[in-house]
Amino acid sequence: MTRNEELFARAQRTIPAGVNSPVRAFRSVGGTPRFLVRGEGPYVWDADGRRYIDYVGSWGPAIVGHAHPAVVRAVQERAVHGLSFGAPTEIEIELAELLVRRLPSLEMVRLVSSGTEATMTALRLARGHTGRGKIVKFEGCYHGHGDSLLVKAGSGALTFGQPSSAGVPAAIAGETIVVPYNDLAAVEAAFAAERDGIAGVIVEPIAGNMNMVRPQPGFLEGLRALCDRHGAVLIFDEVMTGFRVHPQGVQGMTGVTPDLTTLGKVIGGGMPVGAFGGKRAIMEKIAPLGPVYQAGTLSGNPVAVAAGLATLALTEAPGFYDRLAAKTKAMTDGLAAEAKRAGIECCADAVGGMFGLYFAPRVPRSYAEIMACDKERFNRFFHLMLDAGIYLAPSAYEAGFVSAAHGDAEIAATTAAAAAAFAALR
Repeated sequence: MTRNEELFARAQRTIPAGVNSPVRAFRSVGGTPRFLVRGEGPYVWDADGRRYIDYVGSWGPAIVGHAHPAVVRAVQERAVHGLSFGAPTEIEIELAELLVRRLPSLEMVRLVSSGTEATMTALRLARGHTGRGKIVKFEGCYHGHGDSLLVKAGSGALTFGQPSSAGVPAAIAGETIVVPYNDLAAVEAAFAAERDGIAGVIVEPIAGNMNMVRPQPGFLEGLRALCDRHGAVLIFDEVMTGFRVHPQGVQGMTGVTPDLTTLGKVIGGGMPVGAFGGKRAIMEKIAPLGPVYQAGTLSGNPVAVAAGLATLALTEAPGFYDRLAAKTKAMTDGLAAEAKRAGIECCADAVGGMFGLYFAPRVPRSYAEIMACDKERFNRFFHLMLDAGIYLAPSAYEAGFVSAAHGDAEIAATTAAAAAAFAALR
């Protein structure tokens, strides 16, 4: 038995399924999860001492690579002064000022401890600001595990959501309207049906939790126009995309300005930090200024904030995002070329340092098209790549991430491993 297998067996005795977040269990792809012991640059090492080129990157935060010396040093220097106070610190202000400076849509921002916490509060704030109850979300977009967000589409083209998790009351799920991603007509129909009942629309401006799916031209602009017309709050969930695909997120890349933005991942540099922010008139509704309550004992944790500040400072280097986008595209172009050479129906797409790999004839544009991809072939490909030392997300429905630490050698090794894997799939 390998050390990974021993740890997995031991973990299952005290931790449900042996993991503290479901996708880590490898149940989608089968096999034994890798228990990681360290990371450095573009690499991670598992409990058996095996090294992998990492394209998970802690699900996005590791944009400068693992254990970057500047980030580690910032954490060490801050930690010796105390880990947590439950009181204001100056470093919180520094991060808030940086976020407001880098994202033009933010006039005020509040720090929290996770992306889920940020999106839950953004919805509450939208409802408190508008006095309305309904929320529109998109099929395949994940915004954390809050009750009103764990909702799947009903059976019709336009239906109120149904709970996608036990423990979510139908009445709460019924306050969420689920429509297809990239389908403006469905959003218009929702507003027509609900009239003045919709408080807000929440969207991943580039979806990353059903694999990576781009917004089609005009989609985000159309959402902005519909929310303006009906007095609803437009919420961009940039927990994944914020500072990952562009120095100003998708909103900076597209020029579409949301009313509220949720952030996480990169702004914590690998430590637990989230944030929500937006227009001053909306943000001033949050307690203690306004009637919408939110609190968090560890919000703005100084050690986590230090990691985020150090990471964001590194991304401000001239040409950082251009180089990141170029190497990500080089990697996905290489994968697509090797698939074509092997006669395998597989394609790829990339935006900034984020990418998707699809066993399909074309890049998907919706949840339905993602679900039509060949999941079993992906699972076989995943294990072939893992055996070759390439660590991809253990699910056909997750985006991948490249870091600034990935270089030509890592891209070449990944492409070579993919060539062998595709050949084995024929």
